[in-house]
Amino acid sequence: MKIRNSLKSAKTRDKNCVLVRRRGRLYVLNKKNPRLKARQG
Repeated sequence: MKIRNSLKSAKTRDKNCVLVRRRGRLYVLNKKNPRLKARQG
């Protein structure tokens, strides 16, 4: 899981990436390629 200031580039890395908000934090998740997970710092 990468922690970044902006998730815009993380979201566009793959077409299966989904933006999710949990517990006040933004996450980028990817079911097909879980290595692309990211969280906004």
